Amino acid sequence: MHVMQEAWLAFFHISAVLGWIVFASSEAALCRREWLNGAIVQRLVRLDRILWIATAAVLVTGLLRVYLGAKGAAWYWGNWLLHLKLTLFVVTAVLMLGPTRRFLRWQARWLSDGALPPEQDIAGARRLVMLETHLVAVIPLAAVFLARGFGH
Repeated sequence: MHVMQEAWLAFFHISAVLGWIVFASSEAALCRREWLNGAIVQRLVRLDRILWIATAAVLVTGLLRVYLGAKGAAWYWGNWLLHLKLTLFVVTAVLMLGPTRRFLRWQARWLSDGALPPEQDIAGARRLVMLETHLVAVIPLAAVFLARGFGH
C-alpha cells in the first residue's frame, strides 16, 4: 500500500462526506413553509438527486478505504465502530427515502396544478431531513475513533 494511495482514498471519502452534509443541510434550510414556492420545490428535487449521488459516493469511497486502505479489510470488518458507522449510514439512507418521495410528489403536483404541499407535509419532511442531518453528524465521531484503533 502506497502512502499516496491511502491519502487519496481518505481525501475522496472525506470530500464525499462533506458533500453529503452540505446537500442534506441545504435541504433542511429550504424545506420551510415560509420559503416554499414552485422554484424551491424544483430546487429541493435537484438537491435531493445530488444528495443521493453524494450518498453513493460516501458508500463507494468508504468501501474503497476498507478494501484498498493500509489497514486492510480484516482490520476494519473486525471493528465494531465500522459496523456502527454502516448502521447509521443505512438508517440515514432509509430515512432519506421519505423526503425524496415527498419532494417528487410535491414537484408532480406543482407541475400539474400549481399547488404547494400542505403545511403538515412540509413539517414532516423537514423533521426527517433534520433527523438525517443529526444522525450523519454522529458518523464522523465513530470514524475518528475507528481511525485511531479504538473498537478492537
